[in-house]
Amino acid sequence: MSNFTNKVAAVTGGAQGIGAATALKLAAGGATVVVLDLNEDGAKETALQISAHPQVVAAGGRAVAAGCDVTDEATVDRVFADLHREFGRLDILVNNAGVTRDNLFFKMERPDWDAVLATNLTSAYLCSRAAQRYMVPARYGRIVSLSSRSALGNRGQANYAAAKAGIQGLTATLAIELGAFNITVNAVAPGYIATSMTAATAERVGSSPEDHQAAVAARTPLGRVGQPEEVAAAVAFFASDDASYVSGQTLYINGGAR
Repeated sequence: MSNFTNKVAAVTGGAQGIGAATALKLAAGGATVVVLDLNEDGAKETALQISAHPQVVAAGGRAVAAGCDVTDEATVDRVFADLHREFGRLDILVNNAGVTRDNLFFKMERPDWDAVLATNLTSAYLCSRAAQRYMVPARYGRIVSLSSRSALGNRGQANYAAAKAGIQGLTATLAIELGAFNITVNAVAPGYIATSMTAATAERVGSSPEDHQAAVAARTPLGRVGQPEEVAAAVAFFASDDASYVSGQTLYINGGAR
């Protein structure tokens, strides 16, 4: 397990799914993890569960929560300033917050386009910009953002695909600009992961989550769908010192699917 002792990490969209699994993984490595989420009550509940987890207790890690609308510039700047004021450092940022508003392109309304771009892409810009203010003077930082296999194109997800492709471009560019300050910037691009988001996708196409997962598993080389913990493991690698010379990369996590 990677050693995150004395590290401070912020995970956006951390109340559930991949975000919660990532927060647990970092805390189990000894980090202090700030679970950021629009659902503050959900973030608090997740932080309590993480802090009580036996692996986290044994590693000396912990989790705290903060409500944060990651699409609002003033809120992001305030929350990150408060975080740095309280803990004195910010070592790791995981840009995980995301939503879907799926529809075929000719049916897609402007509010659904705007909501997905704001939550999935603009939030990564806002949070990364806020985080680098503290990482640059410290000459240390790890930024990991969530892209998706949908960045390659996915029917009914023009908005989501565009946002997730944007994450990859943002990642590559920030790696170039922030590398001089010993800040690495990488992304992970999950395929089908069993979360509430993919359950909602199943419902959109008139299927149950179980049947939808079975159909996806049948065309996946590993013969199953992924779990949030498997994405969290890749995020933790990028956030660790084991990946100190890895930057500007996007890693697809999709069971070998093409």
